[in-house]
Amino acid sequence: MGNDYKHSMNLPKTDFAMRANLPENEPKRLEKWAEQDIYHRVLEKNNDGEPFILHDGPPYANGPIHIGHAFNKILKDFVVKSHAQRGYFTPYIPGWDCHGQPIEHEVEKKLGTEKMKELPQSKVRELCREWAERFVDVQREGFKRLGVNGDWEHPYLTFQPSFESANVEVFKQMYLDGAVYRGRKPIHWCKHCHTALAEAEIEYADEMSPSIYVNFKLNEVPEPFVAAGVDADNAYVLIWTTTPWTLPANTAVSFGPEIKYCFVEADGKFMLFAHEMVEQVAEVAGWENYGVVEADGEPVLMNGDQFGGVTYVCPVIQDNVGRIIWGDHVTLDAGTGAVHTAPGHGVDDYLVGQEFGIETIMPVDDDGRFTDYVPLFAGLDTDEANPKIIEWLKEQGTLVAHVDINHSYPHCWRCHQPVIFRATDQWFVSMEKTGLREAALDQIRNHVQWIPEWGQNRIGAMVADRPDWCISRQRSWGVPIPVFKCASCGETVADESTFDAVIDLFNTEGADAWFMKDPKEYLPAGTCCPKCGCEDVLPEKDILDVWWESGVSHVGVLKHRAEADGLRWPADMYLEGSDQHRGWFQSSLMCGVGAFGTAPYKSVMCCGFTVDENGEKMSKSKGNGIDPREVTDKYGADVLRLWVASTDYSVDVSIGDTILQRTSDAYRRFRNTFRFLLGNLDGFDWERDRVDFADLKPIDVWAMLRLREVLHEVERGYDEYKFHSVFRALYDYVITDLSAVYMDVIKDRLYAEAPNSVSRRAAQTVLMNILEVMVRIMSPILSFTCDEVWEHYPEAERNREGRPVNVQLAGWPTDADFAPALPEGEEAQAFMDRFDLLLAARDAVTKALEDARTAKTVNKSQEAALTIAAPEAAFEVLSSADATDLEELFIVASVAVERAEGEDIVVTVEKTSADKCPRCWNYRELGGNAAHPDVCARCGEVLESMGE
Repeated sequence: MGNDYKHSMNLPKTDFAMRANLPENEPKRLEKWAEQDIYHRVLEKNNDGEPFILHDGPPYANGPIHIGHAFNKILKDFVVKSHAQRGYFTPYIPGWDCHGQPIEHEVEKKLGTEKMKELPQSKVRELCREWAERFVDVQREGFKRLGVNGDWEHPYLTFQPSFESANVEVFKQMYLDGAVYRGRKPIHWCKHCHTALAEAEIEYADEMSPSIYVNFKLNEVPEPFVAAGVDADNAYVLIWTTTPWTLPANTAVSFGPEIKYCFVEADGKFMLFAHEMVEQVAEVAGWENYGVVEADGEPVLMNGDQFGGVTYVCPVIQDNVGRIIWGDHVTLDAGTGAVHTAPGHGVDDYLVGQEFGIETIMPVDDDGRFTDYVPLFAGLDTDEANPKIIEWLKEQGTLVAHVDINHSYPHCWRCHQPVIFRATDQWFVSMEKTGLREAALDQIRNHVQWIPEWGQNRIGAMVADRPDWCISRQRSWGVPIPVFKCASCGETVADESTFDAVIDLFNTEGADAWFMKDPKEYLPAGTCCPKCGCEDVLPEKDILDVWWESGVSHVGVLKHRAEADGLRWPADMYLEGSDQHRGWFQSSLMCGVGAFGTAPYKSVMCCGFTVDENGEKMSKSKGNGIDPREVTDKYGADVLRLWVASTDYSVDVSIGDTILQRTSDAYRRFRNTFRFLLGNLDGFDWERDRVDFADLKPIDVWAMLRLREVLHEVERGYDEYKFHSVFRALYDYVITDLSAVYMDVIKDRLYAEAPNSVSRRAAQTVLMNILEVMVRIMSPILSFTCDEVWEHYPEAERNREGRPVNVQLAGWPTDADFAPALPEGEEAQAFMDRFDLLLAARDAVTKALEDARTAKTVNKSQEAALTIAAPEAAFEVLSSADATDLEELFIVASVAVERAEGEDIVVTVEKTSADKCPRCWNYRELGGNAAHPDVCARCGEVLESMGE
């Protein structure tokens, strides 16, 4: 019988599909956005708004995007779109890092090493550029598929002439200020990639190394030890090292100035090392009988800084004489407290060697092989030399002990092979000469916002401890270091005029011209060596570190493109992975502070890494990586975007099929909510149909006030860049407030009341407010879906004059947009407090109804007749409420309210004696309308008003 009345019900109607079919529909929407030129239209709309500039950190153009790329780019899109939606002017220029060894390596693999060596440098650079351009295109399409807005047709690329000239501008300023210098000092050197590496290009991994204890023959022994019986002809200093291959470069042994040293007699020799390490060394060496040299029953001890003038025979190059020196870098964490010192193979060694005037020897070439300086091992690779040197020391009788250990060791970030420390002539940025370190620390501590806050301590500690920055590389594909060398005397030729000439050259012809033109073609006439006057100058062969190149992007983009793209310097935000505290964040800081005295960013936001569902790092070898394209093909980009929003990005985040399926379920809850809103607003005309505040029911007022609270929660989440808080506020709102309460309660009004009844229009007024707020505040996250929702608004709203064509142009809802206007302050809070008592009663009713269904007292809530016994405060609210409003709120047949004796709400459920209305399916007294005696009075009036 109920079907007879179906035509008279206001059932939901919308073309907004239940099934999203995102993988098929999102690419069509991208085409629509391209036709609308949505990126520039958003900028045009917000042209007079306050600028907010997120400067894009350039991913490396050397392969398709991975899930970490997608995670980072979507986060940036959240930041940009949430600001744009609130009226900020938000130009976003994506960029790519296109220079460097990895691209050059790929070209070398493709050509073969020998063929590549035969090609002119200009051809190698051409092939490298083509490789980078290929993957810029691949990655650009990958990022666009994610729904990320940006000026994709005009990105910045580090091989663009105007960007290459930015390198020279910053180099010029820092060189002329005295921060950039050429020096010979030990740096990380990759013998596989044949280039110097900076700290940011080093990763650490466990490595098995030989730990050896070696005797160096002393040339003299301090008198207190001789007096105590030490045989000066049989005395040694005992060192410990895990890099035997560095022994040929030994020139000193470093003691700790405050550490006590003694001689130990064992195996027929006298050995000098730290007194505190005696037992530990004896155990490693396997000494059964040993003793510390004593006088009058007490060990003879001397501080490390009392051994001035003591020399020894160097361990491998035995014609060399080494010295005992001292420094605070010596500790007793391991070894003997007597540190083998080779200034060419370590920073600490170099620094203490400089202090004592110790010679820096470098017997290892670019390939990591010994030169003829080491006749015994010439031609051997450092790794090959280790066992041979150990065996030779054993034959010499100077090897005391050998134990292999597993320890953390620096590796090249590109080839992942162990690196060596090697002194070479390189270009450096000094951290001290111009006060760069202190200036950078001041910016970190006092002028930059770090998101999360712990980022400040992380980068601060790195800057405080970092050595001078090695910025030169021995490769072909990059921006050359823009200085010249005198062909006659080798003096560096660089001044303001030469720098300006190179800047002009790069701006007009790009850095390739450096390798193809004679300097006389572009340098000012009369350029000559300041030392000898020679006018024949040679261009520097080294190129700049790629971290320097990306570090000057704020000049190449924010300054060079400021007028054309509406950018400004410094950027409002940099956003990258937490590894960039030692990478791009830091190199940008050094270049910004070094050239302009200020950090190039006002805030820095960092995100963690993507890991699999087991928390393990993704890698090709494990086969646990996730391709963003596979995710968008299976679930759609909006599901991936929702996953990003749901994570706490400040830590490592997990992703996998189980997590994505769960996210897809959450997406469906949002989509179904939008569908409910659209379906029940069919035919609604805001200007014609909305009601005044007086016509709202209490639950309508609650829903409006709750919506306003959610709006403020979401605003706060976006302001604080806590996107997981935005997600949680919206998800909880949809599940708890809408699905479980409001949408459930008003279904009867929406479906069964007369189409134009005030009560139904009141509910629709609220739904329209909810729709308007949700679609606008969720569009930065669910960009595709919210635009789809925007297209399926009620016809009257879609056709309204001046309506934006895209939700991204709709702007941000404010309290003033709510209609009807809502109570404020204490009045609003008082209402919500009272309604909370009604919701508490509803919770008690829900529990009682579940028990009644279990007991088969009722089958569904509409059959229930309730008696609610409530304590005083709740009783006052319940008893003052309209009976029909309570029946609607609890979705029951009838409600009786009485005072409770206790403090708890007690609900009694009985089955109503009323009949079921065949139209609305509520249990009411039937026959109240003479024209329609088979239905309840309300439905009879509705049918009569409809002319039934």
